[in-house]
Amino acid sequence: MNIQELNNAIAQEFEIDASLITPDASIKETLELDSLSLLDLVAVVGKVTGIRAKGADVYHIATFGALYEYLENAGK
Repeated sequence: MNIQELNNAIAQEFEIDASLITPDASIKETLELDSLSLLDLVAVVGKVTGIRAKGADVYHIATFGALYEYLENAGK
């Protein structure tokens, strides 16, 4: 998984600066997530990584670092 590619895709989808996406940054605060935008995040993750993350799982992930870890484990 290429984290930079994923970060860039997320930044583009949510129209934010990619520099805001750091391992310690809150996903919900950084992306201003609501239930609909959560689905957008899941779609971007799937498109970039090929991993079909579950919305319910992603909803409970607090930081981008935890998201990367989730994706690494899901990809094994």
